[in-house]
Amino acid sequence: MDERIEDVTGGRVEPHSASEADAALVSTLPSLPARLVSVFVSPANLMQQLAEEPKWIGALLVGAFVAGLSMALVPVEMILEVQRQASLDAGLEMPEMPQRALTLMRIVIPVTTVTMTAVMSFVLAGVYTVVFAFILGDEGTYKQYLAVISHAWFIAVLFGLLITPLRISQGDVQLTLNLGNFLFFLPDGYFTNLLRLLDFTQIWASLVIAQGIHAIDPRRSFASAARILLVLLLGVSAIMANFI
Repeated sequence: MDERIEDVTGGRVEPHSASEADAALVSTLPSLPARLVSVFVSPANLMQQLAEEPKWIGALLVGAFVAGLSMALVPVEMILEVQRQASLDAGLEMPEMPQRALTLMRIVIPVTTVTMTAVMSFVLAGVYTVVFAFILGDEGTYKQYLAVISHAWFIAVLFGLLITPLRISQGDVQLTLNLGNFLFFLPDGYFTNLLRLLDFTQIWASLVIAQGIHAIDPRRSFASAARILLVLLLGVSAIMANFI
């Protein structure tokens, strides 16, 4: 209900509607489903919105759930075969697992995947906060980086779910969309291992995160953020390639 309010001087002020004040508080951020679609079709616009209103809980939970679902669909026998082969390569023999242990693993593996996916989002947000906000001096908060990461990594976990049938049919639980798929003719070795660790979906997600970092602080160009993130991704992959 609009009211005319008399001020202390005896004058009149313009009508003020409570609905106008409420409208100013209404979030401009799209719904969670719309945001998860926008991360694919309109990432720049979404990252700008997240920089202004950094919501992350829903995207993080959905991403963790999808990652866990991907592992839940993979037969536990396939996962055990990977572990058994690794043991044989190390000169060890893995004992047979009792049925009760297999049943427990069907629960533990997806739950562990959900937990680790969520934890990695928090860790990456911390790393990016240190690198960009503390070391490089960007104007960004931990919450902003976490919001950007939680949405961008949905790209990688969704494609992980989509290729699960291919993993099962190929009998390769570690199958990813990586650079090594296009250079399959190369001999096994460190360089081949490195290419296999460079997942296209992770590179795509990193570029979306770079767009988010640019949106958080426009002084940081997209190209600059992308270079830093890709170098970090390459560095981690180069270290991990030694242990494959």
